[in-house]
Amino acid sequence: MKWRGKKANQSQNITSAQPSLSQDQSARQRKYFWSMMIRTFCFILTVLLPSPWRWIALIGALTLPYIAVIVANAGRETIRDAVMFRPKRKELN
Repeated sequence: MKWRGKKANQSQNITSAQPSLSQDQSARQRKYFWSMMIRTFCFILTVLLPSPWRWIALIGALTLPYIAVIVANAGRETIRDAVMFRPKRKELN
């Protein structure tokens, strides 16, 4: 049986498929971990550095959690419109 219409010839290319949810979560967890390691390093530098540099390290240590959460949560919402399932709605006449 032949499929009719435009969608019959469309197929999903495996190279354009998104990574699995577990791979995506793992990658975001690694990004968050490294951001928190940099934050820890900034706190250590706050104690060790002299006064002008101390404040820069402290500002970095205080702003990194916010930035890390934004980066870690920026994941799966980048799904392209063409990939998303949208059911067809019938119109009432």
